[in-house]
Amino acid sequence: MAERLQAIRGMHDVLPERAPFWQHLEDHARAVVEGYGYREMRTPLLEPVELFKRSIGEVTDIVEKEMYAFEDRGGDRLALRPEGTASCVRAAIEHGLLDQPQRIWYRGPMFRRERPQRGRYRQFHQIGVEVFGLTGPDIDLEVIAMTRRLWQALGLTGLRLELNSLGDADERARYRSALVAHLRAHEAQLDADSRRRLDTNPLRVLDSKNPDLAEIIAAAPSLLDYLGEASRAHFEQLCAGLDAAGIGYSVNPRLVRGLDYYNRTVFEWITDALGAQGTVCAGGRYDGLVAQLGGRDTPAVGFALGVERLLDLIDTSTVETGPDAYLVALGDAAAAAAPAIAERLRDAVPGLKLVTHCGGGSFKSQFKKADKSGARLALILGDEELAGGTLGCKPLRGQGEQRALSFDELVTTLRDGPNIGVLRTDTASGRSG
Repeated sequence: MAERLQAIRGMHDVLPERAPFWQHLEDHARAVVEGYGYREMRTPLLEPVELFKRSIGEVTDIVEKEMYAFEDRGGDRLALRPEGTASCVRAAIEHGLLDQPQRIWYRGPMFRRERPQRGRYRQFHQIGVEVFGLTGPDIDLEVIAMTRRLWQALGLTGLRLELNSLGDADERARYRSALVAHLRAHEAQLDADSRRRLDTNPLRVLDSKNPDLAEIIAAAPSLLDYLGEASRAHFEQLCAGLDAAGIGYSVNPRLVRGLDYYNRTVFEWITDALGAQGTVCAGGRYDGLVAQLGGRDTPAVGFALGVERLLDLIDTSTVETGPDAYLVALGDAAAAAAPAIAERLRDAVPGLKLVTHCGGGSFKSQFKKADKSGARLALILGDEELAGGTLGCKPLRGQGEQRALSFDELVTTLRDGPNIGVLRTDTASGRSG
């Protein structure tokens, strides 16, 4: 027997039993972002390595340790995208989209070679938005409000918003000097990663999860004290807008994000329900990235949310996973007629999820398969129903006895959508429908 192959560690199959939960999240996300006027963009999984070196930063963990990078047969250095923002910026520049403001959203897999654990995978999925060409705190507020609206649509609670401002480049440079001076004074107590970052990216030390550094980090100077007048006004207006919109938040002066391109507003939505991987959505402003990647100066802001992490928070018992109905056919004549009747039902009820039994079998075995499918309603077609122009209808999930319905009555019942599992009585005719 040939050796059985398995998926690569940290890369998972989404089986049919789980796919409805993904669709539930994706459908709600699409509805929310398109409700704000955002349009979808789809970019390649493979990009030039240089794109991520120039955007994320060569001395970040993503580029140094985690990115899947390789040389193809033509000698080009390519990478599986580790995040979506740089690809959207590259596409917007390449296709001349930045002559006017753009609101864009995307979804799809990203790749990082990390140590797999709950909420952190080597192939993971994100849904994100990017806005180009708008400078004010009002658009920062919009993208944060959009995420809050998505949590409401998904029925999620217990998420908290943390907020900070990284200021502009010159403000960060002044802060960096003060931070390095503070960390140098405690250099002997720093771990190896933090000592290395002192010379490359000292702000990332503030993001350390090492509990031994908690006191040192807590005593570090606050970046908010180094903001200039314009950056401070931007941040204060954003906070005032969040207050007016009733969106709760806390200011976290240690929030720096892991990517080099951020400036001014940064934010994270965090939960305590997922252990160490508590950030489910993060983003902020990155006004210099477009110019950094070869475009003209263009303000920008966006976020990305982690699909797998959000799926761990969703109450899946509220998600419909089975078909609407399962058509059982008894006898040769009924089995021959069933496909045409099923097509008529699909024509009459757009969006109907109807499984037609195939492969024959006894009534008992077909009915077991109907129940196992998760369908809310069994449709029964036998010789008697075929001759009388009716179908038997039996709820599989709700209350009610089996009834014989005409085609038109059945169509009315199927159009009831969420109430499909309960056969109702048509008060006008006195018949069930």
